[in-house]
Amino acid sequence: MSIHTPHAEHVDALVDSMRRFGAAMAGHAGLVSVSTLQDAATGRLVGLAIFESEEAANALLPLARAAVADDDFDTWEAGPVDGLSLVDLTQPG
Repeated sequence: MSIHTPHAEHVDALVDSMRRFGAAMAGHAGLVSVSTLQDAATGRLVGLAIFESEEAANALLPLARAAVADDDFDTWEAGPVDGLSLVDLTQPG
C-alpha cells in the first residue's frame, strides 16, 4: 500500500500514474487485485496492490515501477510517499 499526498493541481496526473502502475501488473499470475483509492476527507490517494505471495510481489513490482519511471513525482507530491508492505493477520498461523 502506498499513501500519496498530491498537490491539488496534480491529482489527475498522479491518479493516471497510479493507474498505469497497476495496469502494468494486470493479468499477470500472482496479482490478486490492484486499486487506486482516494480519501474523501483529505484528498490523499492510496494505491493498494494485493499479491498471492511476497515472491509474486517481488516479480511484478519491477514491471509496475518501470511503467512510471519517468513520472514527475517530485512535482506532483506534496510530501514523501508512505509505502507499507502489509501482512494479513486476519487468519491465525
